[in-house]
Amino acid sequence: MAPHSRIAKDRPAEQDITSARHVLTLEADGLNALADSLDTEFAYAVDVLANVRGRIIVTGMGKSGHIGRKIAATFASTGSPAFFVHPGEASHGDLGMVTQDDAILALSNSGETAELSDFIAYSRRFAIKLISITSRATSTLAEAADVSLVLPNAQEACPLGLAPTTSTTMTLALGDCLGVALLERRGFSASDFKEFHPGGNLGNQLMKVKDLMHTGNALPLVDPQTTMGDTLLEMTAKHFGCVGVVDSEKKLIGIITDGDLRRNMSDDLICKKANAIMTIGAKTVRANALAVEALAIMNDKSITSLFVLNENDKVDGILHIHDCLRAGIA
Repeated sequence: MAPHSRIAKDRPAEQDITSARHVLTLEADGLNALADSLDTEFAYAVDVLANVRGRIIVTGMGKSGHIGRKIAATFASTGSPAFFVHPGEASHGDLGMVTQDDAILALSNSGETAELSDFIAYSRRFAIKLISITSRATSTLAEAADVSLVLPNAQEACPLGLAPTTSTTMTLALGDCLGVALLERRGFSASDFKEFHPGGNLGNQLMKVKDLMHTGNALPLVDPQTTMGDTLLEMTAKHFGCVGVVDSEKKLIGIITDGDLRRNMSDDLICKKANAIMTIGAKTVRANALAVEALAIMNDKSITSLFVLNENDKVDGILHIHDCLRAGIA
């Protein structure tokens, strides 16, 4: 079925596209206004969350709850332990999950969500830091909070002005701002990120060279005085299409590839020594580098293998482009 045949006959496609663009424009305007509105209160909120000894407890009702779950997930996956607690369940026992070492991030567009009242009272009773995200600075939630992040006045994208759209987009974005600021405060690295994302495509992209490289007897290595006859045998046996020439300390001083063999083809090739044929200045990679970085080097230089060096610049392994592809790194 052709795509155009699925479009309702009584509503032109252009009208739908215009509507969608209007939504995106309004929400983009809201985000720009949010960026302009950030002040020292935001930095104070980051301070509070960065100094939490326990966990960040995110809560919200309805659409704010859905946004809150994502914000909590962002915190947790970027080094700031967090989880979401539903305000309704909190009133029926789940407040016991919140300790005085925690901080609460409460979301409510109006700031008057009734279901948050027990959360507010609990935080005040036990001196638990409370941060609010709301659109009304004079609301019950904002005035009770230790830190109040107030969203700027922005038009909802819903033509009725009723469904939370621009406001939820701004709330989600502000949660991302907090998460990234905390990530940077903690010096959270790509290797830290991998610890929390071991599975799926994201985990694959964060694999390190040392996770994939070949080591030990699998390495195609010869010393500088090895004859090319023996060098060819080593290349053939190890199946990498190259051989590394190393000194007595196992430091790479050159590399011999199929291309080097073609360029030096002669009747006496097999009698020559490896150091007479090798290419100096071969591309290498560190064992702790991300495999995706190694793949980028191989693609950029149109090569299929990289020797891997350890912290002492000694050959520690070899990585083939097929190792990356088999691991789902592309």
